[in-house]
Amino acid sequence: MANILVVGPHPDDQEIGMGGTIAMLASQGHDVLLLDVTNGEPTPFGDPVTRAKEAARAVEILSPSGEGTKPVRRQLLGLPNRFVEHTIEARHKVAGVMRTHQAQIVFCPYPEDAHPDHRAVTRIVEDARFDAKLTKVAMPGDGGKPPIYPAWLFYYYASHLRWVADPSFIVDITTHAERKIDAITAYHTQFVLPEKNRKVVEWIRASGVYFGSRIGVGAGEPFHTKEPVGLGSLAGLVNAN
Repeated sequence: MANILVVGPHPDDQEIGMGGTIAMLASQGHDVLLLDVTNGEPTPFGDPVTRAKEAARAVEILSPSGEGTKPVRRQLLGLPNRFVEHTIEARHKVAGVMRTHQAQIVFCPYPEDAHPDHRAVTRIVEDARFDAKLTKVAMPGDGGKPPIYPAWLFYYYASHLRWVADPSFIVDITTHAERKIDAITAYHTQFVLPEKNRKVVEWIRASGVYFGSRIGVGAGEPFHTKEPVGLGSLAGLVNAN
């Protein structure tokens, strides 16, 4: 089983981009940690306390049930929403989380995005991946854990980019698609109270159906990678006929 870190600029970005995959990975026994770089506030209907409760409810929904399973966990880094900058300090804070979690696989937003926080977070994560492996350099909050270089860095697609994704691979989330939608609507102040945002949930659902159709399944989530993915066999490939 792998230690997996999913980094989001704001609470709800991970659920929107890859909530079904998060639920699937957790159900398979992987140790999944969601890192919220900011608290996502202020917003028109939200506040920090309410948003934190919504984020906690979302991970409950995505967490598996059953003996021997691990719940999805969530951590707040605490950078200021709407003012995220790519700095050494921010890089080292994320690197500290990578070390503490001993992250082997990291997910973050696709580099091209309309939201400045998203672009900044992706640059931070890319560089933090390198910083986390540096020897004889302590990272904030690393708990004395050893340096590590996460073997894989994958990119999920957030909701602010209107360009249609051209993914490197698509994950079958058919059995977790409704759990993803439930996790998104757990953010009541973001997707239920604002009338204009209710349609976002519907096009996220439609997107899942579309990307699922590209690989011959009921629902899918797209991902991008800059590095080649190595396969030990073809056993994991789905039938796209």
